Amino acid sequence: MTTLQTVFAKAKADNRAALVGYLPAGFPSKDGAISAAAALVEAGCDVIEIGLPYSDPLMDGPTIQDAVHRSLTNGTRIADVMRTVEGVAATGAATLVMTYWNPVDKYGADRFARDLANAGGVGTITPDLTPEESEPWRAASAAAGIDTVFLVAPSSTEPRIEAVVECCTGFVYAASLMGVTGARESVNIAAEGLVKRTKAHTGLPVCVGLGVGTGAQAAEVAAYADGVIVGSAFIRRLLDAPDEATGRESAAELARDMAKGVRR
Repeated sequence: MTTLQTVFAKAKADNRAALVGYLPAGFPSKDGAISAAAALVEAGCDVIEIGLPYSDPLMDGPTIQDAVHRSLTNGTRIADVMRTVEGVAATGAATLVMTYWNPVDKYGADRFARDLANAGGVGTITPDLTPEESEPWRAASAAAGIDTVFLVAPSSTEPRIEAVVECCTGFVYAASLMGVTGARESVNIAAEGLVKRTKAHTGLPVCVGLGVGTGAQAAEVAAYADGVIVGSAFIRRLLDAPDEATGRESAAELARDMAKGVRR
């Protein structure tokens, strides 16, 4: 299993940022999600986040919402998410699950952490779980040997950043802006300042997500962050394609450009 620590250490040794790709399980189909993620890995993604489809995705913009809706229509369940993780982890990429807290809570924190570890997953990103309410999940994750990742935002105060990073074990997710996911014309200028403020409180890697959609933007973020997170831009390629194979190659083409970007 490739751990997050291994990924970031290798990227640092290569004098570059890590490239993190996001795709929801069950999109564009249950098997298609695995093959699309594998294509991203082959094209240069170091880490893959597998999204757990949820009916009330507060943080997700229209592109990811569209993909998640299709996933739910395909009947994707937590068992399918675990199977997707297993398939992606088999590529050698460090594989996380990004999920809202409610599905984990209903499934059972200990059971979810154990099943994820057994599938080869290395951790989770929980965007709506606050530090104040995270102790049971952190305990379950520690027992299962998986990492926990939480979010900081441009609006986060210094005490809030400190509280969040204390809950993180894999890396810290720095949301580049206030709002929902989605590729944008430019990355929020607040992102660099947020990374700097976060690094003052932790030695963990800090990765930037929300708004990165081109190789040039990936290069811009890689100049100051340890990792560049890309989701909506890959999903848009899959949504716009006439079939899965075409979409998979289109997403991989973008990933190759992103991989060059994080190495500039």
